[in-house]
Amino acid sequence: MSGDIPALVTGTLQGLIATTVFLLALFIGFAVLLGFPKLRKGGGGTLTVRSLEERLGTTQEYLLPTAPRGPADQLKTPELQEVAARKSR
Repeated sequence: MSGDIPALVTGTLQGLIATTVFLLALFIGFAVLLGFPKLRKGGGGTLTVRSLEERLGTTQEYLLPTAPRGPADQLKTPELQEVAARKSR
């Protein structure tokens, strides 16, 4: 009876370690295999699409910092103009 307990504990630990190693290998294997397509060259003629703009063939056009932002320009509010005027004195 006294020899059964250490054998049971070591068997349980071996089982836990074996399943842990198996699951880690499985998860890391899937992460590596599914990560390889990300390393392929992108562009219009490839199967790898990284963004919707790339798929549609359009590019993002950014506004200049000095471009007007419409009727409610948040960068030109009276409060901000007042703070800027105080700082420039």
